[in-house]
Amino acid sequence: MRSFHTTCLAILFALGAGLASAQQNTLEPVGPAARHIASLSWFVYITFGVVAIIMWALILWVAIRRRGTLAEHEPIDAGGGQEWILTGGFLIPFVILAVIFILGLNTLAAFPVHDNISHAMPQVRVTGHQWWWEVDYLAGPVDQHVKSANEIHVPVGVPVDVELMAADVIHSFWVPQLHGKEDLIPGQPNLIRIQADQPGIYHGQCAEFCGEQHANMKLLVIAQPPAEYQSWLAGQRNEASEPVNGQERAGQEAFMTKPCALCHTIRGTAAQGSVGPDLTHLASRRGIAANMLINNEANLEAWVTHAQALKPGCRMPNVTQFNGNEARMLVHYLQSLQ
Repeated sequence: MRSFHTTCLAILFALGAGLASAQQNTLEPVGPAARHIASLSWFVYITFGVVAIIMWALILWVAIRRRGTLAEHEPIDAGGGQEWILTGGFLIPFVILAVIFILGLNTLAAFPVHDNISHAMPQVRVTGHQWWWEVDYLAGPVDQHVKSANEIHVPVGVPVDVELMAADVIHSFWVPQLHGKEDLIPGQPNLIRIQADQPGIYHGQCAEFCGEQHANMKLLVIAQPPAEYQSWLAGQRNEASEPVNGQERAGQEAFMTKPCALCHTIRGTAAQGSVGPDLTHLASRRGIAANMLINNEANLEAWVTHAQALKPGCRMPNVTQFNGNEARMLVHYLQSLQ
């Protein structure tokens, strides 16, 4: 019976996840790099669309033209047959593919990565884990670094250099509306420059198969006006807010005395775990479980108690040490961490 209930819970939250069906469209760019890629994509789509129409027209012509017998067919080299094969089977495809190859090289050359990097720009380090994203904002003194998870905030109109690292296996950083794919390789930092030219929330995910929950390793890039971004960043540098009522105090005690504090950090408290995401400002995030679920009370309580039912194989265990009341108090506390 417990297994049946667990399965039903997993299906229910999978259907109601909300963030899982978010738009990821390469053809709706909002940044300079993505626009280069979109232009190349449109050229490829249109070119191959035209080729497909011509090929289907030729196939239709062959299908409906007057048929004779095999004895009436001329040798392949008659009537310029070999020239048609050479032209249609080799020269035309060669020219099309060569043009696309050259345009692709030009597109790659348009992406400045390691050159002319301004240290005045916001710098972000993203580390891929199975299956979530650790985000470290490096601007400012070391003791004011901001750690978050699964969403990156950037100022609108400003190029942001993102250092990409992997903690375990190869991952791939891909936010289609901002840039192409860039691999995260263990022991080999990579760099990508993203820029959003208008405010919004842009959805991305890991684009390199990395294990059982690869499809649920999702990412948000949140572009804000520069003043709003600076305000957000200043707020994120603060330590966690203190509990203000009995429910939150009971929830904090449950967090500190149960396994949670062994894996997670909440700055300003004794919880300094580094296995899972930093939860100092958890309530300010739009999603949980690497944006597999919307960050609300129901999802949060289900995730805390039945993570393996929702995301099998993840490092977040089912925490069975909480009774019903303790779980509710814990969720109240976590929702206060703005």
